[in-house]
Amino acid sequence: MEKPDTNQHEIVENISTLLVDEQIAASKELLNSRHPAEIAHILEALPHDERETAWQLINPEFHGEVLTYVNDEVRSGLIKNTETDALYAAAESLAADELADILPDLPERVINKLLLAMDKQDRHRLESILKYPDDTAGGLMSTDTISIRPDVTLDVVLRYLRFNGALPDTTDKLFVVNREDKLLGVLTLSKLVTRDPDLTVAEVFSTDVSYVYAETEDHEIAHLFEKRDLISCPVVDLDKKLLGRITIDDIVDVIRDEAEHSLMSLAGLDEEDDIFSPVVRSTRRRSIWLGINLLTALLASWVIAQFSATIEQMVALAILMPIVASMGGIAGSQTLTLVIRGLAVGQVGKSNSRKLLYKEMMIGALNGTLWAAIIGALAFYWFENTQLGIIIGMAIFFNLVVASIAGATIPLLLQKYGADPALGGGVVLTTITDVVGFFAFLGLAAAFLN
Repeated sequence: MEKPDTNQHEIVENISTLLVDEQIAASKELLNSRHPAEIAHILEALPHDERETAWQLINPEFHGEVLTYVNDEVRSGLIKNTETDALYAAAESLAADELADILPDLPERVINKLLLAMDKQDRHRLESILKYPDDTAGGLMSTDTISIRPDVTLDVVLRYLRFNGALPDTTDKLFVVNREDKLLGVLTLSKLVTRDPDLTVAEVFSTDVSYVYAETEDHEIAHLFEKRDLISCPVVDLDKKLLGRITIDDIVDVIRDEAEHSLMSLAGLDEEDDIFSPVVRSTRRRSIWLGINLLTALLASWVIAQFSATIEQMVALAILMPIVASMGGIAGSQTLTLVIRGLAVGQVGKSNSRKLLYKEMMIGALNGTLWAAIIGALAFYWFENTQLGIIIGMAIFFNLVVASIAGATIPLLLQKYGADPALGGGVVLTTITDVVGFFAFLGLAAAFLN
């Protein structure tokens, strides 16, 4: 049924062309030959009218999985355009961890029907996931796990697995627990199939196991998987009772979402936004950040206005002002990006933030000295004014040092007070480098130029 992945851009173009040309049969065949994750990508890339048509052409048995892959805003739109019975059928086919992802978006009637139809065990699994935030181990975990006792033989375990007929996807180890379901260790499948079947689990299982608590945040789990090359990891409560497991496919999603979040946040946007969301809604979201930017620009303009008389006396000041602000902005952005990344991957914290700040301040000072000399010399040769060259050089040095300090401290302060460094850091930094740059340059000019 599913074809190997090819160029996603070409697939989207082909689907869009077929839909526009009303080649319904060909569109349906091409859509349903893709993996649900690829179908989700196609839907996100289609405008609203084409998306609605494509959704109706997708095999209903894929609807549930597709809904788990699309972003939140697209999912809400698809659900609104799907009948209650079809939504119920789509959600019913999902595992508890997948259902938990889309349940908040489903109509209340569908949720109630699903809960009534579930057996006690499935309802308990769903409730155990829903009580944790989405960005924690408890919210990410799957309850589809296999646990065994240490006192049974490997032969018993093998017969148990054969009786059940299949292992959960991405299973590389079985979890060893006691009678209270407390995690004792793991038994890898490689040991299970290569060791003497008459040995007990207690004789071969490993107690050196990586595990996470249900409240652990998703980015910390991603770092653990990356550092220890994990395929799966058990999730436990504070008493070390086994709750479920997280697998590598969940972590790939976390890493992708973090990358998208960092990129979109730099522009004040949300990675869950629909690229084809209504014009008014998109305009409203972007207007907020344009308004914030306007306030910062007005502040910089107010600083310039305080030195209008000085600028009128020497036009060269107006020509050179953008250089000072631009150099500070670039220097600050370099530091800001470095620190935000360090915070994201856990390399920056209280223990080393002072040393990092000192290092970035020294880099700012060295770069400031270098570029102050270069730009000062250019200004001297350009306008044949020694004082002007010295003033812009001093302003460049001062702004680069301040920009480096600001780039290092802004993310730390934002994180300390619960704000997203990626979302607000750029706006704050731009304000500081513009205001400081203009004030330093024009202030020095007003003080020393005749």
